[in-house]
Amino acid sequence: SSVRHRDIMGIVDFSVSSSVPRFQIVDIGNGRVLATHLVSHGRGSDPANSGILQMFSNRPGSNATSRGSFLTTNAYYGKHGRSRRLVGLDPDNDMAAPRAIVIHGADYVSRSMARTHGRVGRSQGCFAVSPRDISEVLACLDEGRLLFAGK
Repeated sequence: SSVRHRDIMGIVDFSVSSSVPRFQIVDIGNGRVLATHLVSHGRGSDPANSGILQMFSNRPGSNATSRGSFLTTNAYYGKHGRSRRLVGLDPDNDMAAPRAIVIHGADYVSRSMARTHGRVGRSQGCFAVSPRDISEVLACLDEGRLLFAGK
């Protein structure tokens, strides 16, 4: 009931490598993918830095990505520029807001890094996308939308 806008949502498929665009913006009403982006996962989810998410965590200080349904809330300007706060809607991610898990842009997420290193960089559990993609992602997933992440 907290998801006000149900026409467009984000889906992140963490079953594939971070070198592959795995963050889809989906138009539910028309049944099509509007955009696909590279996205990071947390350091704590991939201790070997392999580019493959190994585990999820909701624990503060874990630097890991959480799974489940997130509500997009307000946009703000932080150390990574324009970003959007997330609220976890499930027991597996209900610490997202206190952990400051957000969507933001980061230089360590780029096509060239994915091509050169076979992976993108890791976040502290946030959904980091390329700085060139952040405006589109935040516009599509404005306040009151659903983001779902799983493996």
